[in-house]
Amino acid sequence: MSASFISAENLGHSFHDNWLFKNVTVGINRGRRVALVGVNGAGKSTLLKILSGSLKPTEGKVAQAKELNVGYLEQDPDFKGALTISDYIFHADNKQQQAIRKYEELLENDPDNMDALNKVMEELSEIDAWEYEYKIKTILGRLDIHHLNQQITTLSGGQKKRLALAKLLIEDPELYVLDEPTNHLDIDTIEWLEKLLTEGSKTILMVTHDRYFLDNVCNEILEIDKGKIIPYAGNYAYYLEKKAEREAADEASFQKNSNLLRKELEWMRRQPKARGTKSKSRIDAFYDLEAKTKNGGPKQNVELSVKTARQGNKIMELHDVTKGFSGNTFVNDFTYTFKKGDRIGLAGKNGSGKSTLLNLITGNLQPDSGKIDTGETTVMGYFNQAGLTFKDDDRVIDIVKNVAEFITMADGKTISASALLTLFLFPPAKQYGMVAKLSGGEKKRLHLMKILMKNPNFLILDEPTNDLDIDTLNVLEEFLMTYPGILMLVSHDRYLLDKMAEQLFIMEPGGHVRIFNGNYSSYRTELEESKQQAKKPAPVTAPTPAPQAKKSKLSFKEEKELEGLEKEIAELEDKKARASEALNKTGIDAKTLSDTTDLLDKLDAQLEEKTMRWMELSELKEA
Repeated sequence: MSASFISAENLGHSFHDNWLFKNVTVGINRGRRVALVGVNGAGKSTLLKILSGSLKPTEGKVAQAKELNVGYLEQDPDFKGALTISDYIFHADNKQQQAIRKYEELLENDPDNMDALNKVMEELSEIDAWEYEYKIKTILGRLDIHHLNQQITTLSGGQKKRLALAKLLIEDPELYVLDEPTNHLDIDTIEWLEKLLTEGSKTILMVTHDRYFLDNVCNEILEIDKGKIIPYAGNYAYYLEKKAEREAADEASFQKNSNLLRKELEWMRRQPKARGTKSKSRIDAFYDLEAKTKNGGPKQNVELSVKTARQGNKIMELHDVTKGFSGNTFVNDFTYTFKKGDRIGLAGKNGSGKSTLLNLITGNLQPDSGKIDTGETTVMGYFNQAGLTFKDDDRVIDIVKNVAEFITMADGKTISASALLTLFLFPPAKQYGMVAKLSGGEKKRLHLMKILMKNPNFLILDEPTNDLDIDTLNVLEEFLMTYPGILMLVSHDRYLLDKMAEQLFIMEPGGHVRIFNGNYSSYRTELEESKQQAKKPAPVTAPTPAPQAKKSKLSFKEEKELEGLEKEIAELEDKKARASEALNKTGIDAKTLSDTTDLLDKLDAQLEEKTMRWMELSELKEA
């Protein structure tokens, strides 16, 4: 049995006489990757703080393994008086880190000072720190942290969260305690983080709303429900299945929640993303359960089906649209005609131009060239973080009544502002309370409700999932599945993109917008298959004579080019291997380091070009 890192007995915690949980007993064993799940306000972040040792519980006790090294990523990180990024990242009493700090700062601020560079490189070799330097540089680069002298006070909220995550990954503690680690990361970085956290036998305790991340990283779920902990030994898909079975045994709970859970589990199984590994007997058993409980009572569905404005034939047309800033082009010569029923996901790295394209579509920006023609009946609804501008002393119901006292629903019925708030999961006690008492997720839900009350038929959602718990996300998704207008979605949540988007706009370098027909998992599968194919040049074997009846579609010149490409690709791979080996040697000087890095970039570009041409000619030959 694996050793216990943390054991907690009879934990209880309250705020202002309101108990979040009582009599909770929980253990975190070495090598387990555990996720806490539960609705907003259930006490997930509070329990993380207690188990990490940063908060004392109202009742009970927590015991940690002797000299356990815990790394805790908070939602709002504390930088403990550090002024610059370097101050925070590098420990003063860590000799390797201080040498690396000196080297990185010289490269950034005084790269021509060869004497100083050679001296610090000798020091890095002496203390065997080159591998550590590479690890630190990789982590900082992947999390988009570059200027080590930058003052922490000048960083945005997202940059601060990424900086705190970088420090934790560099330190590689025995126990990772992570509160929403995927917030403010783009999808590529989330997938990189997934791989990093599942390498080796890391021990992890985390809270996340990202269901693919949860499913791929965690092998144990702890659900906080009505102040109690319910353990599930498996990933998120397994948790959904067992939770639905448990609730089926409790008819009252089943009638409220099981339908949503079953729909979600069924949908996850249809995805191409590693869904083929489930046991057939477990799947059959689950569908038997579905059949038996089909008529188990009335289902309670949340109907967020507000009316949308009538949509004419002409929605919006973009003709050769280009937009750039400070010499950088973010949207280049983009043409698209929006059609009824369009459900589009917008994907790309942070800073790739997603917000620029959205602001062009909403009219907040004008293109440098090209034309945007919007239909007369098109009514935009734009949900983004900047719209959260409520006054703390406003009552929730007054915010809704300021838009309209009564709202027309999709079926033509009219309901009061209070009734609509109830549908949006705001009970009467919340409706007459102040906005200041709402959580971040509740404020987002209220903002979305205000937008929908204006009956938009073209809805843009920019990162709607941050601060929302999984149950609230399920309700939002149920609404979006039946939304009849145009939907554009920007999200780092791959699960949401897969479920909601039937088409992707991929923001690529140079402002090119690639249109992909399919959801995000399909796109990633295609990308991975292309990469694997590109890595496989044709095996160098004796050529097999082609059957006489089949004549090659290649010209004599193309046949010779194909033969030459196989040799060129092999030579380039050999050169790349030698350059990589040289780069890993200790004692390498700064100029050689720079020249070798440039050479590797050139070799990668040549390899990609040659491999793509080889694939093109091979396909022609086999056609």
